Amino acid sequence: MGKLFGTDGVRGITNKELTVDLALKLGKAIGTYFGKNANIMIGRDARAGGDMFMRVVEGALLSTGVNVYEAGFGATPALQYGVKTLGYDGGVIITASHNPPEYNGIKVLSNEGIEIEREEENKIEEIYFEGKFNSSDWTSLKYDVRKETRLLDTYVKGVLSQVDVEKIRKKGYRVLVDSANSVGGLTTPIVARELGCRVFTLNGNLDPLFPARYPEPTFETLRETAEVAKVLKVDLGVNHDGDADRAIFIDSNGIIEWGDRSAALLSYWSHVKNPNLPPRVFTAVSSSSLVEEYLSNFGLEVKWTKVGSVDIAHTLMKEKGVAGFEENGGFMYPPHQYVRDGAMSMALMLELMASENESSASLFERLPKYYLVKTKVRLTESTNVEKIYKEIENKYSNSGKMITIDGVKITSNDYWFLVRKSGTEPIIRILVEAKDQSKASEIANELTKFVGGA
Repeated sequence: MGKLFGTDGVRGITNKELTVDLALKLGKAIGTYFGKNANIMIGRDARAGGDMFMRVVEGALLSTGVNVYEAGFGATPALQYGVKTLGYDGGVIITASHNPPEYNGIKVLSNEGIEIEREEENKIEEIYFEGKFNSSDWTSLKYDVRKETRLLDTYVKGVLSQVDVEKIRKKGYRVLVDSANSVGGLTTPIVARELGCRVFTLNGNLDPLFPARYPEPTFETLRETAEVAKVLKVDLGVNHDGDADRAIFIDSNGIIEWGDRSAALLSYWSHVKNPNLPPRVFTAVSSSSLVEEYLSNFGLEVKWTKVGSVDIAHTLMKEKGVAGFEENGGFMYPPHQYVRDGAMSMALMLELMASENESSASLFERLPKYYLVKTKVRLTESTNVEKIYKEIENKYSNSGKMITIDGVKITSNDYWFLVRKSGTEPIIRILVEAKDQSKASEIANELTKFVGGA
């Protein structure tokens, strides 16, 4: 049997890898999985092809006897919150999240608003490949796709309910929101405005071609945004990916702060706000060692997982803790929902700033200083990923603590690195952090040559 689902949903280049035929068949498999008369909400980000795939999946779901409710454009966390809060049996989101503009994707949600577990993905794939789809008699196909109009308002109110709105409003913060020409612009600026902020928006119009920058918020793609943040002298910059479940922050000094740095601060704050939750956080092996170094000061245990928000979310929900997160800017706040949520992350950061009466820059200065280098090597047909892993294990076995949950991670006293095959793109990712910048660059160059020549 083939494999459809990757790290987070089914993704591919529009009309090449992810085709209408695939979407139709997958939609029928999803409908069959949920069963006749299930109430399913569907929405999308602003990507090219999004409307095409949404219409195809809607038709496929209807054909299996599912009741379909269309929410239209919406940030992934808004759609997830809507599925959970408005009482749906599940959801489908047409999105490829942070992937380049030519990609699109389909992800499936449970009634909790969380991406379905790996075992459930396997069930949908089994239905897909065996072609055993439900088919409704024409007399039962009496309902059209219905509109869900409550989504955005419900979501904004949900985020605001989790923070001290009045305390934040008194500060009158200046906030810059870069929504990457996608759906984060529909809700994050509203949340900021409701929190009494003076809001500046960049790349706030919906554009399916993502003309301003690539959807993934990285040091490279946010350089211009950081310059704008400096000129505007904002207290916080908030930068989303294509579906706004990530938030990479720019601090009040105009410095781009990576996701595990902000997550360390937000995990501390979640612990302060929720002392009755188990004192532990869940994060992937791709996160920095600074997380453990900082959070241990507050008695918080770090539990390492495979890379991928699906695994982190379900582990957090089952084992409980104060937070879950990824180094890419995806932060999960359990009292709100067990998924990454960019607008919620912003609200929590503003609340932390207001409660401790500190600027965002001074908050980030609390953290241990590491220098990060992120790079990647494109896979070829001859690339043997498992062989690369084994050779790295052998080469660096005496260099420090080794974690092989997902790829190979080596942690030493003054640096760490991770070499891992991406679950969403045909690349091998290389992450290196060191307390010395030249050391980080040296190790990254060494690993890039090693992986590229393997």
